[in-house]
Amino acid sequence: MTAEHFCINSHDIRPGTRTTIDLPAGRLYTHTPMSIPVHVIRGKRDGPRLFVSAAIHGDEINGVEIIRRLLKLSALRQLRGTVLAVPIVNVHGFINHSRYLPDRRDLNRSFPGSEKGSLAARIAHLFMEEIVTKSTHGIDLHTGAIHRSNLPQIRANLENKEAESLAHAFNVPVIISSNLRDGSLREAAAEAGIPILLYESGEALRFDEVSIRAGVKGITNVMRELGMLPKKRTKKKVAVEPVIARSTAWIRAGESGIFRAMVPLGGRVKKSALLGIVADPFGERELQVTAPFSGIVIGRTNLPLINEGDALYHVARFSDIDEVEAKVDEFHEEHAPEPVARPTPEGPII
Repeated sequence: MTAEHFCINSHDIRPGTRTTIDLPAGRLYTHTPMSIPVHVIRGKRDGPRLFVSAAIHGDEINGVEIIRRLLKLSALRQLRGTVLAVPIVNVHGFINHSRYLPDRRDLNRSFPGSEKGSLAARIAHLFMEEIVTKSTHGIDLHTGAIHRSNLPQIRANLENKEAESLAHAFNVPVIISSNLRDGSLREAAAEAGIPILLYESGEALRFDEVSIRAGVKGITNVMRELGMLPKKRTKKKVAVEPVIARSTAWIRAGESGIFRAMVPLGGRVKKSALLGIVADPFGERELQVTAPFSGIVIGRTNLPLINEGDALYHVARFSDIDEVEAKVDEFHEEHAPEPVARPTPEGPII
């Protein structure tokens, strides 16, 4: 693809310009047209083409705000290459506050899709053809599911050395070497030879200021690593390197009841430590929930009303727990918003 020609949905984007393009995503049964908005920023100089996507699961909205803030950065005036920002991929789910499409299909299990398949398959195919295959790298933004929060973390195929390098550059506390799931965007992108990071942080249908700030900074870190933005000239203290999890496991409820959680997100736990208690409404029967191994809490439920088998805590195992605990503490200190005396349009979300 030459520097003079870059096309999305028959729109030619010239060097040094930015524009918003609507990808047609069918019509509702009311005859109302649906479209996936894409904002393309093309630098004056050629370089990597990075797509940043959010809301593949329609209720995971943190990434929408991350992309909004990313697009307002003055540093993008110095962009080399192209950014394809897609804040709302699953527009149907986003409108309905739902993870899924109207037919209850999971868009992130429908890639690479097909032109004549289900609605999910058609949207996946459109996204692959117009965005993914025209990119050299990708970052996909996610949160925990509804009523579930995730510690800021990067999931990537660390067998791909470029993906591993970019995962470290993103600079969040935890990196998880995650297997590719059938039908996922990551799998489809990997098969197309495109390194992709998946950023997980926060909870569905909620904004989280720390997660948002970390996401914006992480994306710009990756862009600097790719040479899309200039390296920072100011010297900073040496940061604690992100730590790679050896393995992770969800701890599930052995019984139904009301759950009292006792360990926060990012908390360090030792093997057999008490994580919480599941009890009946009278407290006559109580079941202790304990950690199967030592590690750091990277995900947890926020809903006290529990059915047997529900996921309660997601714990990651590390070779050096002290190291990752230090990274988590430093991360929150770095990204915690300062108190704002008077609200401003770009003040922190609280």
